[in-house]
Amino acid sequence: MTDAEGTTQDASAAHAPAALAPRRQRRWAVFLLAAVVVLGLAAGLVVWAPWTPPPVLRPSGLVAGPSTANSISFHWSRPPAGPLPDKYLILGSGTVATSVAGTATSYRQASLTPASTHQYRVVAVRGGKRSPGSAVLTVRTLTPPISQARLQGSWQVYAKNIGHARGGRNGYMRWQLSPPCAVSACDVMLRVKDGSFSFKMKLARAGAVYEGQTRASLGRCGPRASSIPDPATVKIRIRVTKAAGENQAWAATSLAGTMVQTSQYVSSAAFYCAASTFKASLAGNPA
Repeated sequence: MTDAEGTTQDASAAHAPAALAPRRQRRWAVFLLAAVVVLGLAAGLVVWAPWTPPPVLRPSGLVAGPSTANSISFHWSRPPAGPLPDKYLILGSGTVATSVAGTATSYRQASLTPASTHQYRVVAVRGGKRSPGSAVLTVRTLTPPISQARLQGSWQVYAKNIGHARGGRNGYMRWQLSPPCAVSACDVMLRVKDGSFSFKMKLARAGAVYEGQTRASLGRCGPRASSIPDPATVKIRIRVTKAAGENQAWAATSLAGTMVQTSQYVSSAAFYCAASTFKASLAGNPA
């Protein structure tokens, strides 16, 4: 070989390591990335390749917060790694109830029925993609005390004679209680109708107990052809015994108590009727 050829060989040999260097660097980069992934998984971290979008993580840590008779609240944890979602979907009973910003970690729902149970899931959304749903959280609105139950609407009340009186009898009465209470329970106006008689009175409320008194004409004294008015004093005392949620109200569903009817002595030129007292137990439910 000539010196020219030798010179050519030396130049080729000089360029060989430079051509191999990028390949070696790429192999080291792949090895380094693999090591990071392995170490990340071993440490319990969420790791993704830099050339793929990070996953939309499932919301976790749902915990119930303060509740009232008409509202509930709960909160959850932010993602442990990666970007925040664009928003969270709040799912109630399998349907989307509403959504909140991706920076939020709590939700409150109002206008609920007292003593009612509700179930929720939370789904994270980013770039139009949804995460898997969170675990189901079951929450319940508070149950108000019986003393806060609203007494209103139409009722069927049975009166059972537990005393002796002129005209005393067993039977059902139709009660109408109004007006609807604006907030919690309140005093009500009672209108009673029982075929042959009717009367009305105000029932003042004291907790679960309602009391009222009125003068009413519940019957007449003497023979039908010549009978005379026989007005009586009627006293009613009832207690709400059961209640349930009704829309957003806590409504009475059962009552019990007594009705006392006191008639005074009345007379005409031909006859008289002695004073008497009629006492009945009461039990009623919404009609």
